[in-house]
Amino acid sequence: MSAESDLQPGQNLAHLLPPSWRGDVQRWFAEDTPSFDWAGFVVGEQEQEAILWGKSGGVVAGVPFFDEVFKQVDCKVEWLLPEGSVVPPNTKTKVAIVRGKARQLLLGERVALNTLARCSGIATVSRRFRDLARAEGWKGVVAGTRKTTPGFRLVEKYGMMVGGVDPHRHDLSSMVMLKDNHVWATGSITAAVKTVRRVAGFSLLVNVECQDYAEADEAIAAGANIVMLDNLVGEDLHGAARELKKKWKGQGREFLIETSGGIVEGSLTGRIGPDIDILSTSAVHQSCPHVDFSLKIQPKKQS
Repeated sequence: MSAESDLQPGQNLAHLLPPSWRGDVQRWFAEDTPSFDWAGFVVGEQEQEAILWGKSGGVVAGVPFFDEVFKQVDCKVEWLLPEGSVVPPNTKTKVAIVRGKARQLLLGERVALNTLARCSGIATVSRRFRDLARAEGWKGVVAGTRKTTPGFRLVEKYGMMVGGVDPHRHDLSSMVMLKDNHVWATGSITAAVKTVRRVAGFSLLVNVECQDYAEADEAIAAGANIVMLDNLVGEDLHGAARELKKKWKGQGREFLIETSGGIVEGSLTGRIGPDIDILSTSAVHQSCPHVDFSLKIQPKKQS
């Protein structure tokens, strides 16, 4: 797996996070410790040092969330591996050191580890997809989807970006996507595009899910910015994409072609090609194995 980052020196993905995200951490604590912290009573308030160990291979992702968890319990984190680094497989790697009172370290431990493990798992699979596409020489965009966990979307989209893939639309408000149900309810692709364009205005892209060449051609004619060729494979996919680019060349219509539906690592290379601009898949964030981390307080030497 490549350790190569697409970020320029000085760029930090944490700077993208909205001011409201820290409230998510408070909700995570409210879920994990809704009442008394019985076990925390046992360990007391002695200052301690804990090591964050990476125990399975993967990309480290979720640093700002991990930091904020421990900040809210008055602990400090020192990272030994920067975000985006690759923890080698089959090793036990020291990733960070967390310092604070014993009770506070254990209060934040599980919340921080769960978030880091999930975010890193998504970043790891995303990195593999990105590397596979680049190895084929493809210049298009690998993207995730909106099929994220309710209440955890920000973390999962962040993991995709650390891994090097496009997070796709973040919500229903950030891009118009007209799927089969929208078209069926409206009556036609043309009617759906024209109707939504009147209210969405010029600033939002319109993406239309299409089942074949004819639907994609209609969507482009109606003014779609992106046509998603859903579940098309082989020559059905590449032939349709090729003919669409050929037909509309020089006619003043600018559009992108997206392939989606059922894409996994083993089928990725068959879905990319010179006429495909975007490949979107939920495989980079659904059912991803977590990266295994543990946090261990270091025993203090007895005097």
